[in-house]
Parts: sequence; structure tokens; C-alpha cells
Amino acid sequence: MNRVTVIGAGLAGSECAWQLAQRGIQVTLREMKPLKRTPAHVTDDFAELCCSNSLRGAGLENAVGLLKEELRRLDSLILRCADATAVPAGGALAVDRHGFSAMVTQAIRNHPNITVVEEEVTEIPQGDVVIASGPLTSDALADKLAVLLGDTDTLHFFDAAAPLVAFESVDMTSAYFASRYDKGTPDYINCPMDREQYLAFWQALIAAEEAEVHGFEDHNVFEGCMPVEVMARRGEDTLRFGPLKPKGLPDPKTGRDPYAVVQLRKDNADGSIYNLVGFQTHLKWPEQKRVFSMIPALQNARFLRYGVMHRNTYLDSPRLLDRYYRLKSDPRIAFAGQMAGVEGYVESCASGFLVGVELARRLQGKTPIDFPRETAIGALGLYVSNDSVTEFQPMNINFGIIPPLDHRVKGKRNKNAELSQRSLAIIDAIREEVLST
Repeated sequence: MNRVTVIGAGLAGSECAWQLAQRGIQVTLREMKPLKRTPAHVTDDFAELCCSNSLRGAGLENAVGLLKEELRRLDSLILRCADATAVPAGGALAVDRHGFSAMVTQAIRNHPNITVVEEEVTEIPQGDVVIASGPLTSDALADKLAVLLGDTDTLHFFDAAAPLVAFESVDMTSAYFASRYDKGTPDYINCPMDREQYLAFWQALIAAEEAEVHGFEDHNVFEGCMPVEVMARRGEDTLRFGPLKPKGLPDPKTGRDPYAVVQLRKDNADGSIYNLVGFQTHLKWPEQKRVFSMIPALQNARFLRYGVMHRNTYLDSPRLLDRYYRLKSDPRIAFAGQMAGVEGYVESCASGFLVGVELARRLQGKTPIDFPRETAIGALGLYVSNDSVTEFQPMNINFGIIPPLDHRVKGKRNKNAELSQRSLAIIDAIREEVLST
């Protein structure tokens, strides 16, 4: 009987275990929670969303929107659960984080082909194994991987999470509901600031006291999840062209765009909790309370969770992994998730999906399905395994790693939408073979 060990029940591990199990493979899913947690985890559920509750853009003019649609059409467990627990978020797919994780956990625990073992893994198991232990892999397992890979200086960057506030504590006389350019439904709470308020906030932010994080430096952060204070130090107006961009969000009191806008996004289905969009931070907690309360609508905000920062580890994947995320030197071992060098919730899910599908086919004596570079799933795996990439860092899916069209299309959105349609036509053509068990 074919049996695979999957280490870690995050987004990648859960998706991988599910895809294997759906194809008749017996899976032992080893997860260290609830016996041990990392600093970023707060629940015992699988697929816990530690940072934002957003899976980012939903439209097909976005590369991550394409990646989600590919996974959706190929029966991804993560996308199924995300769609079922979605909360309003304008043009993005955001979820009730607790409802989402609970739904994934129930599906995994109830699958007849999956056995969950709650323990910390300190040795690499024999047989076929998928290491999806995440960016916060325990020291014991990380040490074993360093020996296996001959790399005692594992690559890493730093990641951060944004604070959460109670909706009832937001001063709605100083805020308003809207989505940028009225796109979708008015799901975001917008907290405007005039120039004087913004400059006072910016000056307090760049001078605020940070928590000590061993090894942290401003340049050693992932650009897509940069602490707000690091971004602020790049210049007075950097935030106004980033997470505090006011364009397309006119204040109904004036009819004009404010000088700056802080957006809050719903974090649960009840709408009782909101997160500060783009406010990943590693300021000390009292400093977060002091500085963020300078935002007029948040002057009396009740913070349900303060932002935190943690170290993420990842492999030098172009040197180590093939297009199926398998270890070149020992193909019985595969990696999935952020450790493999993909960045983002959806990208982690996609890597787990591909590993699960290809490993099941190999164990069943079938030929691999080579997702082409024209698909987002294929482009991501091929980028991560591209040994011509010299300065490798974790990366979100983007249209830059997907081959261009063979004809000109006017307008970036139109071009991206056409790239997505080309990709989805390929996915539809191979869907039956991918889903075969």
C-alpha cells in the first residue's frame, strides 16, 4: 500500500495531503500543534492564517486571481473552503479566518485516507515524504534539513502581521465605508487624515520604538509584507503612495479624496473584527497603541491583537528542487509551501497542490502532468526550480514569469485578462486528466 508522510498541516500541507488522499494514497499528516506552537500561531486548527485574512485580488486581471481560478477548477480544498467562508472585501478574496481554518481541519480529519499524528517531527522520515513545515519550521527539524542539504546558513527573511481592532470601537463619525473607485461593494472602513494629522502620524511612526528581533535589518524583509514603519522610513510620502493611498476614496463629507486614508478590512464573517490593511509591524505593543491611535477614527480603538514579526526560512530552491518541488539529490523528499520559496497563501496552496498531484501519479505508475509555463501553477514551479535565477528570494505569482502573448493587446488589464483566458483554456483541456484517480 502506498503511504506518504506529510509534515505540517498549514495551507500547503493540508492541500497536499488532500490531493494525495483524493487519489487513493494513504497519508500520515504529522502536525506539531496542539503540543507545540510557534509565536505566530494562536489556534490548533489546520491552515491557520497567521498574517492577513486576505487571499488578495479576485479578478483575472491579477496573476493571483488567475492562480486561484486554476486551483478552483482543479478542485483545490483550500479554495473550496475559502470560497465557502468568504467575507466582503471589494475586489479581493478575504475569509473569516477562524471559519476557514475550522472547515479545512474538519475536511482533513474526516478523510478516510488521512491519519493525523500530533507530534513534533525531529527526524526526516523514511519513504516518500513532503516537508511542508512552513516558514517557522522547528529548530530540531531545521537542523536536520541543514545537514541533509549541506547548508548551515539557511536563507531567511522576516515577515510581519497587522493588528486587529474591534469594530464597535472604531469612531465611524471619522470614517466611512467605501471601496476604491466604487469597485465591488463598499466593504472597507476608510479612516481619512488631513495633511497635519498625517505628518504627525508619520513622524511618530518613524520614531517609534521597535521590538527586538534577532537578525532583523530593514533590507532583510519581503517587499510584499513590509512592516509599515520600514516603509515609512523610505520617505514622507511613501505611505501615501502605498497602503495609505487616498486616490479613488473620496470622503463623503467633502466629496474630495483625503490627504491620506487608512483602510480597515473585515476579518470575520460577523464583521466584529477588522484588520489594518498594510499595517504589518514589529513595533512594541505599547507603541502600536500610541501611534495607531493617532489615526482619528482609531483614537479609542480596542486592539484585539497587536502586530508581530517572525523569521521565515526558505530554501535556495533553484539549486535544490525540480519543477515538482522534489529534492534533486533525493526525489523521495519534496517540499511545499513557503519553505520551497513561494510567497503568499495562494502560492503555498498551489505548491502543495502540485506536489500532491504529481506524487500520487508517480506512486500509481502514471506519467507526470507537466503544467506548462503558460499556466500560473506551472510558471510558479518552473520559476522556483530555475537554476538560472542567481539572487533567489521568495516571490508572489506575477504575469512577469508567464510567457507573453503572441500578439499585442492594448491596455495592461486587457492584456492580463487575455493571458488569464489562455491559461484557463489550458487548465480546462487537462482538467479531466488532473482529476483522474
